[in-house]
Amino acid sequence: MEFQWLNTFVTAADCGNFRRTAELLFISQPSVTVHIKQLEKELGILLFHREGRKIKLTEEGKRYLLHAKKLLEVYQKGLEDLNTFSQGYTRKLTLGISPLIADTILPYVLKSYTKQYPEVEISVKIIESVEIEQAVLREEVDLGLSCLNSTNQSLICKLLAKDNVILVAPHDGRDSESAPPLDEEEVLTTNYLLTHNHPGYWDLLSRVVKSKYPSVRMMKVSQVHITKRFIIEGLGVSFLPTSTVRRELLEGRLIEVHCESINLPEANTHAIMKYEHSKQIEFLKFISNFRW
Repeated sequence: MEFQWLNTFVTAADCGNFRRTAELLFISQPSVTVHIKQLEKELGILLFHREGRKIKLTEEGKRYLLHAKKLLEVYQKGLEDLNTFSQGYTRKLTLGISPLIADTILPYVLKSYTKQYPEVEISVKIIESVEIEQAVLREEVDLGLSCLNSTNQSLICKLLAKDNVILVAPHDGRDSESAPPLDEEEVLTTNYLLTHNHPGYWDLLSRVVKSKYPSVRMMKVSQVHITKRFIIEGLGVSFLPTSTVRRELLEGRLIEVHCESINLPEANTHAIMKYEHSKQIEFLKFISNFRW
């Protein structure tokens, strides 16, 4: 049996037409027919009923389709493993990262990690924090870096870092040393407050701000990088983790507004995993050396 026959069979079963199968596989239609007939001869069963130009799986064909897909999956994984080995990788680590973390410290961490551990093949999946827990449970990723804590008893959750949350506004162009500091109340009541760009602290914080300043106008913006762009363009202000605005503060594009009457939260980063295997422990030990 040839895997090319199996691939032709699975493709034909999915699209229900030999002509379309030939187009998808970049082979001739007679070749599709030959592959199917060879597979039917090998198995001793009829895989398809022909209905004009359309084809329909027989009962035996429908049953064998499940096995054919599994055989192709095993074959493909074998090729991927050989390809990985030929490139010098001996281990693989799949990470599930929230967009916020991916946009801050992650690029520098991964660059340093791959230099120190060139034998590890890294795969990164960008996943919203609320979905990382399930991805770890389903073993789609080996390790999740999330803005949310996990309370699932089947998982291991470790606090990686705590980040101060600050109120930031667009820079007003004044000299930071001689100009008076921006007033918290004035900033919040004369600008839109851009909210819900972080999954961990906004529900409570927005209620606290609203109780203190009932006239504040709020606008939900789901991504931190978009929030920063809006602030720089003068569309509003927001409470953001310090690590996400460090560069903009240093470059003078944003300015911190000191809060006296609002108890500011922390933005935490959590590592979530199903197993504490050596590759997870090694990566967490490495990442813990970095300043967030």
